[in-house]
Amino acid sequence: MTSREAISPASKILLGLAAVAISFAAADTYVVVLALPDMMTSAGLDLDELQRAAPIVSGFLLGYVGVLPLIGRISDLRGRVPVLLGSLVVFAVGSLVTAAAYNLESVVLGRLIQGIGGGGLIPPTLALVADLWPPQRRGLPLGIVGAVQELGSVLGPLYGAVVLAFGDWRLIFWLNCAIGLVLAAAMIAQRDAVPTDRMIRAHRFDIIGAGLAALTLVGVTVVMLEPARLTEGVTSGLAFLPVTGESRWLTPLALATYGLLALFLLRQATARRPLVGWRQWPALAHDTDITGALLLTTGLGAVILTFASAEPESAAISDQAPWLIPVALVAFAGFAVRQRHAPRPLVPRGALGARPAWGALVVSFFVGAALIAALVDIPFFARLTVHRDSQLDAALVLVRFLIALPIGAVLGGWLLRKVPASVLTAAAMLMSAAAFWHMSTWDAHSLDDQAETLSLVLAGLGFGLAIAPVNAVLLAHTADAVHGVASALLIVARMVGMLLGISALTTIGLRAFYHASDKIPPAAELCNGEATLCQAYKDAVRDAGITQLHAVFIGAAVCALTAAVLALVVFRDEDETATR
Repeated sequence: MTSREAISPASKILLGLAAVAISFAAADTYVVVLALPDMMTSAGLDLDELQRAAPIVSGFLLGYVGVLPLIGRISDLRGRVPVLLGSLVVFAVGSLVTAAAYNLESVVLGRLIQGIGGGGLIPPTLALVADLWPPQRRGLPLGIVGAVQELGSVLGPLYGAVVLAFGDWRLIFWLNCAIGLVLAAAMIAQRDAVPTDRMIRAHRFDIIGAGLAALTLVGVTVVMLEPARLTEGVTSGLAFLPVTGESRWLTPLALATYGLLALFLLRQATARRPLVGWRQWPALAHDTDITGALLLTTGLGAVILTFASAEPESAAISDQAPWLIPVALVAFAGFAVRQRHAPRPLVPRGALGARPAWGALVVSFFVGAALIAALVDIPFFARLTVHRDSQLDAALVLVRFLIALPIGAVLGGWLLRKVPASVLTAAAMLMSAAAFWHMSTWDAHSLDDQAETLSLVLAGLGFGLAIAPVNAVLLAHTADAVHGVASALLIVARMVGMLLGISALTTIGLRAFYHASDKIPPAAELCNGEATLCQAYKDAVRDAGITQLHAVFIGAAVCALTAAVLALVVFRDEDETATR
């Protein structure tokens, strides 16, 4: 495609649908912020058992990141649209399972499936931009995709709040299921926008297979929900009485559902054009290093569980780290061996050989390490100082940062036509570094000053401005045949940077806190022997916490500055056409 060729309306609509899907998936990462207490109660947990509820969040993250490289590779081999459609369906099924969940295990399973579907939308969407737009025109669409992804962090809690005002937490996920299926149907109508996509060819839709799949899902949903109107009926209730034992999965209704599943599988095995194109799976498995993908997924999963399950205000890693970290190291070592010796490795050899390509992954890692400090520690600072009695008000302080982020993403995509990616990325991260340095001077009353909104906006704009140029450099310096897996690795690099970043910065901050705490006089001395803790002692402890966060912000500034310097060094050989 030349730079002067017009982009068809169908292509723009297709990208718009993919962007909307990404926005909803990203919002789902944050939607549990308000719904989590009700979800815990429904799962049989007390509100003081927050640590046991951590898998509800980490399960989604595990699915979101763990299988990204495999999904990205499949999109290279099978096409962008089929993977987008499959991811939307998986996201919808995960939403359905979450909505119908009846205990903690089923909630976590649903969130895991949701994460797989939601994360699977991003690599093919970024690759789709490269398929449809020439290098010198990719900036704005990449910026828009980045903007809607970041917008999810703002829309998620708002979306959850609006839905919860009219219904319970399950309604959030019922709506997600419906929206996912509607987007999939709309995307099918625009599939001809990618004429080179290997999957896109006209054929009759397997109505029977689709009907059997729908009935199976309805059966699973009813088994999980056990609606009182049915279970308490004299006749209908018989379908919910276990044939043996006490499990709901051994009732006549469950057995009938298994029968529907068997009929669906039989249909897929015998239909000329099945709903699930399983006949292409052997060729796909032949061209994909499944063993390598499993090793990488295992390593990423162990890393996520090690760092995402920790309490960032008090610990750097999970209590399970002593066995999770060795598992991760062994899995990553095995993946490295597979990459060298597999005939068709997950990441094709030489795919990231160009310095700007692998450099984009490194820059993305440090961007993630800096970004997580803003997402976690700005609300922490607000709660410690000006909003001590309101977690919600403390979280709302971050909104100023979050709103600026998608604005910066679109602006960065537009500027990419005029400014080289190396300069734009470096300038963006210098903005964020400067904002973090200023945050390291905040005192207990700084956030009372509305002028501090400028530092929050400056940091958000900086991170947003860097999204499009980093993506554009990666796509410009990798072959079309690996854009999917390369985009997946870029996202993984950022997420791993966030996880390792929060661990390292928390460690640095806690050391500063302990050092400052050692200097606080005993409470009896500071409070002149008063029986209760006086305000002077409370202020001293608060100031030690502020010292902790100052250390974190300085560390984040160093990470942002490192990203800026690396961008200038590793992006300098970029193609001119990728940065106009």
